[in-house]
Order: sequence, then structure tokens, then C-alpha cells
Amino acid sequence: MIEAGIKRQITISLIIFASLVLVPIAHASLLAENFVLLDQQGVAHELHYNRDAKAIVLISQGNGCQVVRSNLTDYQALRNDYADKGVHIMMINANLQDSREKIVQETKDWGFDFPILKDDTQLVARALEINRTGEALIIDPRSWQVVYRGPLSDRVGFERQKNRASKTYVRDVLDELLEGVEVEFTRVNAPGCIINIEEAPKEPISYAKTIAPILQTNCMACHVEGGIAPWAMSNYTMVKGFSPMIREVLRTKRMPPWHADPEIGHWQNDVSLSNEDIVTLINWIESGSPRGEGKDPLESVALPESQWPLGEPDLVIDIPEFEIPATGVVDYQFPVVKNPLDRGVWIEAAAIIPGDTKAVHHILAGSSANVPVTSRLDNIFENIILTYAPGNETSKMPESTGVYVAPGGVYQFQMHYTPYGKKTVDRSKLGLYFAKEPPKHFYREHVVVNMGIRIPANDGAHQEKAYFRFPRDAELFAFFPHAHYRGKSSEFELIYPDGKKETLLSVPNYDFNWQRTYRFSEPKIVPAGSLLMHRTIYDNSANNLGNPAPDQDVFWGLQSEEEMLYGSFGYRWLDETSDKPRHDSGFMELSQAMGFMDQNVDGLVSKQELPPHMLKRIGDRFSQFDVNDDGGLGFRELAELFKAMRSRQKASTAPKEANSKS
Repeated sequence: MIEAGIKRQITISLIIFASLVLVPIAHASLLAENFVLLDQQGVAHELHYNRDAKAIVLISQGNGCQVVRSNLTDYQALRNDYADKGVHIMMINANLQDSREKIVQETKDWGFDFPILKDDTQLVARALEINRTGEALIIDPRSWQVVYRGPLSDRVGFERQKNRASKTYVRDVLDELLEGVEVEFTRVNAPGCIINIEEAPKEPISYAKTIAPILQTNCMACHVEGGIAPWAMSNYTMVKGFSPMIREVLRTKRMPPWHADPEIGHWQNDVSLSNEDIVTLINWIESGSPRGEGKDPLESVALPESQWPLGEPDLVIDIPEFEIPATGVVDYQFPVVKNPLDRGVWIEAAAIIPGDTKAVHHILAGSSANVPVTSRLDNIFENIILTYAPGNETSKMPESTGVYVAPGGVYQFQMHYTPYGKKTVDRSKLGLYFAKEPPKHFYREHVVVNMGIRIPANDGAHQEKAYFRFPRDAELFAFFPHAHYRGKSSEFELIYPDGKKETLLSVPNYDFNWQRTYRFSEPKIVPAGSLLMHRTIYDNSANNLGNPAPDQDVFWGLQSEEEMLYGSFGYRWLDETSDKPRHDSGFMELSQAMGFMDQNVDGLVSKQELPPHMLKRIGDRFSQFDVNDDGGLGFRELAELFKAMRSRQKASTAPKEANSKS
């Protein structure tokens, strides 16, 4: 009797299993809306970026799920077989209990070598109706419809495996797509572990008590009348009208304009939304954006009395006005304004009010004791005071620090204008705030650059790098990564003297339209000998919608259609005080050059690493400067080379200058 009961139970289980797994079920297809998620390594992935793929396969993964683990070799075989056929495969993890750190450990323990996108908010999984691991979704990029959902095959089930699959669901659908066949949506229930998807609340979310305060706190610095945002959150009607757009920009991480990896570093000026607030906003929007009861808080928001976000400045510098055409490319402008003060001042804060927010892309503001004779980016300022870009309008120097501006001299600016279809005149202003007493320390900024970059045509993930080696102990305060249209991601990594590495800032989803200074919540002490490595990945492919010319190699240049590897960092020397300066600008310039020429980071610049224009100027004299004959130029040897080149250049220009004076 017991044996017969066991057999009957096994038979019933197999029937249930077959009904759950093997039988296709009619079901309405879903539209796979665009989203951006970070994977376990902190790399950003945008679904619709893969629009040129023949098909996209999204596999639901979860730590500890044996169905997924048992299918791993099949997933890898699928990827290998279809890699050259235009099929893009990713995994997605929506488990509440799986952190990125735990996913990384799972990939190491089990040999996963796929990008696993972490759906922290579960909003993507919820929209795609993913509720089990081990389910594969096939998306047709021509329509962004989900054309199949279910298991990879029938080889792996609950607590049992077959040696070979008899039904290869995913491969069959992919083959049809690749042949151009119009595929009807098919669903096969997949075995796998249930994902605890948190449901949207059944009670209505209050606009007045919940939604409006979130918008006031996080969005209305820009979304006000006269602000830099294209529309103002002036009342419920405006918010409801734009609510589908709010949902889209939250899902694709375009808003709020904060692009630092949330799991790396802590920043005092973080304007990102919490996952809880994002879920609340989207739940409210997806429930129809109800008005509910209560007075509209947005209608009573008072605009600031002063146009200056930090209050009235001690000194306002009117940047010379500039007429911007309706169309075309405007060369960078380098206006200079004479310092009106006959006394030295310590700047503790600064702000810029752009004359035309639509036309002003960015402004670099600084000072110099002398009128500049060059417009080279690496030699514009003796002092960098503020880099303005949308989202980066003000700067407060760290406590007990300031930027010293001597009497006389000039204030300098680098102006980048972008025509937007209407002729206009820019009249931007710089506001400066002075310390009442001299601070204890100099606040300084330096730039890690690589002016030798070359980004190959049609390369979607090309990396360039440069570094700066700290000669003395320092305290780091802030980072400012900068690239142009092809910038995809950027990071700063600190390599300590003992070889230990620490990523200090990662910007996985760089956006040229929003430039941010990332200020540490707690400054970072950097020991002498540490190396600050700055890397940027560029997307020079046609998939980058902002790319003006994917078929061309791209080099360093000021204009947006050219590129930059430019990473500014704010710091102070620990052994320097305001009454005992120890800064050596000549050393900093030389170190900057070493940092981008020494591409293999061995502390030497080989003949092959020298830029072509320098090789041409020194001819066969490389060995003359390689004093110790080790095949490369160390710091002191490179200094001698630069010294010789300057002397030679000065000698060659002297007759011309004499002739011009006569």
C-alpha cells in the first residue's frame, strides 16, 4: 500500500510538473520598456542601447537557486553559439536578499560570467512580470516586444535533470527571429525559485503628504520658474501631465542628474533619490497619479529672493558678453577681466549665474597674477575657482581652506557655448565670497589629463587613462570627471604605496549634459607616493545616439565633437599652511605630463610612449636624456628633456620677436 501510494504520488507530481513546464500557454505579449541598471561590477546597462541586436535574452538569476546553477553550462553554450549572430544575453537579479557583493561571490563560486543586472527597486522585474528565477525572456528589438518567456529548455526541472534537452525553446525562437520570421508570443511556465516581489500598496498614495514633499526636496532646485529645468513643478496639474515622463527618466536613471555608483563612496552633495522614494513615485504614477485630498504644497513654494543661491556675493565679476548664433559650432572663448581689487582676498565660496542657461554648456573660472598668453587648457589658470555646468552652479571650499587671489592680475574664463536654434547674447556672472580671516590652508585643484588619447572608430568601449603621483601627504576633497559626447563611464582609483587599490569614485553612466563635482562626505587622506589613476571609457559606436561621427577616430580637443580625458581633483597638502606655501606649479605640470605619457605605469616614459610631436623635436637624442640607460625617462630625466625643449623653442622664437619689435 505504501509503495503504491508513493508511485501514485510520483505520477501526480510528474503530471503537475508537465502541466507547469512543458505546455505552451497563450498570453498577451509585453512591451519591454527602456531601463538602466547596474550589474554586479557596477557597469551600467541600458536595454534599448542594444537596438541593433537581432534579439535580446534576459535571464532571471537568483543566488542559491539550483535551477539557475544547473542551467549555467547551457546558458554559456547558448551565448557562445549565438554571439556572432547578433544575440545579446544578460541576467537580471531582483531578489531582495541578494546584494551586489553577494552576487559577485556567487559568480566566483559557480563560474557565472554574465553581466547580472541588479534590480534593487524590483520595478523592472515587476513591469516584465518576472516572479521566478530561471526564466528567460526573449525581446525583439524591432518592436521591443517580449516574444517568448519560459525556460531555456526542458533539460532542467525541479530536483531532476536530463542528459539532453528534448525541447530547446529559446534556441527555436532565436532561430526563427534570425531567419526574419514573425514570431508569435509563446509562454512556457518555467521551474525556478520564487522571487519575493513586493506589490504596490493597495491604499492610495497621498499626493499632498507624500509625493509633493519628495518633489520639493529632490527636484525643485531646478524645476522652478526660471530654473535650468525645461518645465516647472508649479502645481499638481503640471506634475500629473509630466508624470509618464517622470516615470521614464527614473527608470533610465536620467533624473535626478546624479551618476555616481551608490555603492562606492559617500558624497556631501548627493542629490540622488533613495530607492524607497523612486518606488513611491512610480507606484503613484502607475496608479494614475491621483490628486487625493489636501492643499497642493507646490502652489505655495516661494521663489528665492536673491538670484544668487549662496546669497549676495562680496564681489561680482561680469563676464564679457558674447553673441551666440542660432546654429553652428562656436569655438571656445577665453575672456579675461581685470581684477578690480588692489588687495589680496581669500575666496571661500563661488557661484556662477549663466546668462543663457540653454546656450552655456560650461564655464571654467579662475585667476592669474598675469595676463595669460595662451589658451591651452592645461595652462589657463594659476587658480581654479569654479567649474560651472548644469547641476554644478556653486562651490564652497572645504572648512579652513580657501583660494588666494593676489591683488591685481586677472580673472580668467573658459566659455563653452552650444547654439540651440535661437540667436542669443550671453551675459554670465561670477559671484565671489570672501573669508573674513585668512584660512589655515590653501585649497588647490589639479587636473589629470591625457592629451594623447585616440579613440578608434566604431569602438563602443575604448578606455583611456592617466595618473598623478602624490609627492607628499595630501587630503582629497572632491573629484570632477569630464568627457564629451562619447564619454560612457569614468572612475578614480587610488593605488597606495604598498600596491593596495581602492576605487574612490565610479560614474558608470556618465552624462555629458550634466557635469558634477563629487565632494567627499569625509575627506580622504592620501599618503605620499600614492598614485591617483583616472580612467574613462568612450563609446564611439553608432549605438551612442550622441556620437556625431562613429566612423572617425577621435583625438583630444576642446570642441564637443572631439574628446577629453580630464579629471580634476580638489586637495590640500598636509604640510602646507596659508602662511607657509609649499606648492610647486612646475612640478605639478611635469607630473601631469608623466601621468599621461607613462601608459604602462612603470614610472618611466619610454621612447615609444613619447608623443609623436616630441619625438620629432628631439630626433635621435632620446639616449642623451636617458642618463641611466634603463630604456626610459624617469621624473628627473623628463624634467631635463622639457627644460631643453623650452630652451630650444625660446631660442628659435627670439629672432622673430626681435624682428616684430623692430
